[in-house]
Amino acid sequence: MTKLKLGPQALLYPMPAFLVGSLTAGKANFITVAWGGIACGDPPMVSIAIRHTRHSLKGIMENKAFSVNIPDASLVRETDYCGIVSGAKTDKAAACRFRVFYGKQPGAPLIEQCPLNLECELHTTVNLGSHLLVIGRITECHISEECLTSGRADVNKINPIVYTTGQAQYQALGQFLGKAFSIGTELKT
Repeated sequence: MTKLKLGPQALLYPMPAFLVGSLTAGKANFITVAWGGIACGDPPMVSIAIRHTRHSLKGIMENKAFSVNIPDASLVRETDYCGIVSGAKTDKAAACRFRVFYGKQPGAPLIEQCPLNLECELHTTVNLGSHLLVIGRITECHISEECLTSGRADVNKINPIVYTTGQAQYQALGQFLGKAFSIGTELKT
């Protein structure tokens, strides 16, 4: 397989499409974030990268809290909209007809239509250049009952959106390939 050099780029697949919620200027605001993921298992933490100039970042810093809402494929238009419109000028929650609710973190609005929601308490931030890495401790998870199988989160029922940089498009998850912590044992001798 011939390899070509592309230079340093933010190419990692797949990237999640998160709707990050913050209470900014007294109202629920949501921003689309594709640069993020689980940062720690115990205690459970999530990381998101946000440009310093984003309106949502003000609310996260003021309230020391945020939410990570996992939209399903039916919310692709709303997810894209929240990434291209500023909450400083538009009430994105109203424009997207989000039903907003709150849990333990009063500064972390959650979206009812999203099948999975994580409430987060701000843990730390790291200035990385163009983006601020925001790390939050997950204080509660909310999941739609219909997205469970045998009492556990079922990714196929959640049907999360992923973002593919390079092509600049949204996709759904693909096919099942094998059981984790199992399929690799076939290579053991």
